[in-house]
Amino acid sequence: MKYYIISGEASGDLHGSNLIKAIRAKDADADIRCWGGDLMEKAGGTLAKHYKEMAFMGFFEVLLNLRMISKNINYCKQDIQEINPDVIIFIDFSGFNLRIAKWAKVKGFTTNYYISPQIWASREGRIADIKRDIDAMYVILPFEKDFYEKKHNFPVNFVGHPLLDAIGDRKRMDSKKFREEHHLNPEKPIIALLPGSRKQEVHKMLNIMLSIIGDFTQYEFVIAGAPSLDREFYEPFLTDPNVSFVHNKTYDLLEVSYAALVTSGTATLETAIFKVPQVVCYRANWISYQIAKRIITLDYISLVNLIMEKEVVKELIQDELTTENLKIALFKILDGPTRKNQLEAYAILEKKLGGKGASEKTADLIYDTISQNKYKSRLR
Repeated sequence: MKYYIISGEASGDLHGSNLIKAIRAKDADADIRCWGGDLMEKAGGTLAKHYKEMAFMGFFEVLLNLRMISKNINYCKQDIQEINPDVIIFIDFSGFNLRIAKWAKVKGFTTNYYISPQIWASREGRIADIKRDIDAMYVILPFEKDFYEKKHNFPVNFVGHPLLDAIGDRKRMDSKKFREEHHLNPEKPIIALLPGSRKQEVHKMLNIMLSIIGDFTQYEFVIAGAPSLDREFYEPFLTDPNVSFVHNKTYDLLEVSYAALVTSGTATLETAIFKVPQVVCYRANWISYQIAKRIITLDYISLVNLIMEKEVVKELIQDELTTENLKIALFKILDGPTRKNQLEAYAILEKKLGGKGASEKTADLIYDTISQNKYKSRLR
């Protein structure tokens, strides 16, 4: 059968790649075309567009790139029509994907959504579009099932979080070898810096994260380089001998880290699953932030706190993200009760995520549904 998968950022590429592997295990003849990245291509998808060409952060940045976004939408529609897939699978990336879903539903394509748009955070009115345009939804956060089914009478499948598979199935790493390969200090504990994956957010985050290193000389700060950015981009941030760099090895880095400073997003959950105490940092373009704070209705911005429904990890947002506040927050997670409390909460968090097998469960549900649809169509 033919599958068309659309993701638009690094995390979607990761989850999309695992979904492709699971689909291929279920359907040996699967023909998969995708919008994603290197991981999805390596897993067996034919790449139509790389996410590096589509990643625009924030409302203001989107406005500046409307022409490119429109061009991508038109190309996507044309490509889908030429491929004529049995199912279109959307992975997060809601601004783009919901537009394609509206068009695809009118054209008669089967539409599935894996990893829900975060309408529980903002613009909840989009539920009307989802109920109209999406045939099946597969959610990965425990509170999303009640949100859709109890609040909005839209049935969904809770499949668990795919990060449990992506992280749990990894081969354990030799810490000493990793440090040697990346020329890291063998004596100093590591504080990982996860500043995001888009140029504008990385630049903002690293400037503030690195402003505190003089107060923590007994630790080594290591920047986790995003796969979407090359080393040259990070060079201006590597002038201090106590700052090192690891490119496209975030999971390996977290495995050997003592603490982390993390830009809000999926990385906060990844850090928690690796059992690394963290401080969550977020600072956006001023215009984007002013818009966001007026439409986002959540008490927290990190997935860790949202799932636990309380402040487990400290969040420093916009004007609160200062050198002094960051310094205080980092001190607290290096030792003492704050560190202990975070680690205890992480164990509870993992249980809430529903166990392993999200990719396989989703692939099974998608394959079984489109197989039934094809069978029914033959009987007509």
